[in-house]
Amino acid sequence: MPRDPIELEIFKNLYHSIAEEMGAALRRTAFSPNIKERRDYSCAVFDGHGDVIAMGDHMPVHLGSMPMSVRAAIAACEMGPGDMVMLNDPFRGGTHLPDITLLAPVYVGRGRIRRRKAKEHPDFYVASRAHHADVGGAYPGSMGLCREIYQEGVRIPPVKIMQAGLMNRDVLAMLLNNVRTPEEREGDLGAQVAACHTGEQRLREICQRYGVDRAKRACAELLDYSEELMRAFLECVPRGTYRAQDYLDNDGISDNPVQIALEVKFAGNEWGGLRPVTTRPVVIVDFTGSDPQVEGCINAVAAITYSACFYVFRCLLAEDVPAAAGLMRPIQVIAPEGTVVNARPPAAVAGGNVETSQRIVDVLLKALARAIPDRIPAAASGTMNNLTIGGMNFRKDDPHTGEPFAYYETVAGGMGARPGKAGVSGVHTHMTNSLNTPAEALEYAYPLRVRRYSLRPQSGGEGRYRGGDGIVREIEVLTDCEVTLLADRRSRGPWGLAGGQGGAPGKAFITRHNGSVELMPGKFSTRLRKGERVTIETPGGGGWGARSAGNHKID
Repeated sequence: MPRDPIELEIFKNLYHSIAEEMGAALRRTAFSPNIKERRDYSCAVFDGHGDVIAMGDHMPVHLGSMPMSVRAAIAACEMGPGDMVMLNDPFRGGTHLPDITLLAPVYVGRGRIRRRKAKEHPDFYVASRAHHADVGGAYPGSMGLCREIYQEGVRIPPVKIMQAGLMNRDVLAMLLNNVRTPEEREGDLGAQVAACHTGEQRLREICQRYGVDRAKRACAELLDYSEELMRAFLECVPRGTYRAQDYLDNDGISDNPVQIALEVKFAGNEWGGLRPVTTRPVVIVDFTGSDPQVEGCINAVAAITYSACFYVFRCLLAEDVPAAAGLMRPIQVIAPEGTVVNARPPAAVAGGNVETSQRIVDVLLKALARAIPDRIPAAASGTMNNLTIGGMNFRKDDPHTGEPFAYYETVAGGMGARPGKAGVSGVHTHMTNSLNTPAEALEYAYPLRVRRYSLRPQSGGEGRYRGGDGIVREIEVLTDCEVTLLADRRSRGPWGLAGGQGGAPGKAFITRHNGSVELMPGKFSTRLRKGERVTIETPGGGGWGARSAGNHKID
């Protein structure tokens, strides 16, 4: 039957609206500022085979990797109506331990809590993933300078958090007994459950209106259509092999830089036509040559590397292209096992999700700039500047006095300048799509005070089009606590393109009681006393184009 383009567009927007509404439900009902204010969450809709058909406009690092968690959950658990599976294991499609995923099957036309018949498969799946501000481990916030994953927090394999519509209290108790802020964690998990229920209800409504068979046929057509659009774009890229490399400053344990190298080969669709040929990639992205996995926590798992590649190639297409699994059918990603881009357990991985993912994007964009220079921006800040502060709350005027707290946020930086346009200042870029916590919300929820929050003047790289400026954020602690920073782009700033200058590297300071100021490395953990302050200065984006006309050299 010929594809109906109007119907396909309708279903594309219907499924996308479900993912967006799931995100709105999660945000409105969450307990923690990290989710309801910073919006550190993602939601997606999957077909009955576990292939993603729609993603919300949420966190790229979550969305590209979530399908691997879905497949791991499907393989590990038989799910009936009313069941819901929870997991965060980075070696089963997760990103890092604070990101907890909930997956629910959707059986259309059958009671939600009636058990399924033998060999009966779900019609759809819905999933929500959220960054929980603490999941246990050695450091408050679960984002410390660890050497193995067991130090980073509770590692959850695929387990049923709900069964036949009822909460599995034993599983929930096991999790909450191993985190610093159990009330907040339970509230955020409840919000994720509500998000999945919202997605399930909307899918039922669509199937009731259009019919199950019609809705499922549209899923398959969206996958094929997204593949065709990606193949059509890749056909326009000049044939050839393009190489690039970039570095992380260090792993937080040693001072040695960590290399990420890749080779992108555009072979072209030599078999002709744009119809799906799913076994034959047009592009091969090969990370062979990247450094072995390291002792520190910046190791990325395979899901992160795949997610970064998904994000970059998705960005090269028009905005109205469906963000479905078919986009990656023409693209093969090679990430050798045991390297920093595909670490083996028990590697520590907390920073791989947030820092290494950004560098993978940088190096892939750098390689693509050699193929399509007029489509690629200069490097953005290249770090999420992960700041965690935790301890015991001893403010007398706070109802949570005497209770532990854990604050986490990422601090924005400068966007790289683009061909024809300057970069944006003070914005989260690439693999993060979150926000900074508003000062009012931060001070209300935690024993902290924002002393300074401004743009960082002149931190963007100069060029024909200037890179965006970074941010200065200074926070005073109102109780003794542990402060940890996982950041990068400290020893070398973000690179410019086409003759543009690089952005300024980031900095971090600690101001002590006696007024002394300590310059800190990009990755550190230290004890702060009441009244002391931590200051983060984030990198600016790289500039694009030389001020004098015509130099398009790519460094």
